[in-house]
Amino acid sequence: MSRWVEKRTRSVLPAYFAGAVWLVAGLALPLYSLWALAVTAVVSAAVWLIARRLCPARVTRVEMPFMTGREDADAMLESVQQKLADLRRLDEAIPDTALSAAIQRMEKAGRGILAEVEAHPEKAPQIRRFANYYLPDAVRILELYARLEGQAVQGGNAASVRREVETNAASIATAFENQLDSLFAADALDLSADLEVLNGMLRGQGLTGSEFDSQPRNP
Repeated sequence: MSRWVEKRTRSVLPAYFAGAVWLVAGLALPLYSLWALAVTAVVSAAVWLIARRLCPARVTRVEMPFMTGREDADAMLESVQQKLADLRRLDEAIPDTALSAAIQRMEKAGRGILAEVEAHPEKAPQIRRFANYYLPDAVRILELYARLEGQAVQGGNAASVRREVETNAASIATAFENQLDSLFAADALDLSADLEVLNGMLRGQGLTGSEFDSQPRNP
């Protein structure tokens, strides 16, 4: 069970260039002299700084495992991750601005769902329909749209498919956002109950509102 994350690796070329300065200086200058050492050190540092600016960090995609402790949750997260990658690819392939905006909303909500279930794998059953039906169906529909656009298919049926997708994409994005919001429903209830208990305790001790203001305070 895995996912992909981006890893930035600094180039080793600046260190090589800085080392080359010392090599050349060893052949051309008397490094046993203090002034030669100082000059070489300054030039080497300058070369390293310049090379670091000219040699950007290398970005690689590294496979990272989902390790929630629940095999079923890990499998579900991997499936969602793959479909979200498909959404990213489709967003890049579809030129329509409004449709692209809806796809980005779908992906953002999907990544929020992914993060929440990874942090709380006990919530995995709540997204089973999303992972097995809603998200795959959305990807399949968008892939059909992208294929029609890429092949410049004309005709009444193709035009009807395009209109249907463009009309309903925003609604699908809203449904994904509602799915994400639903994952926090139990948390919201727990927070509300905890706040009610806390407020009751504070009121009972006379620490809120006018009761607290009217109590004498120690100098």
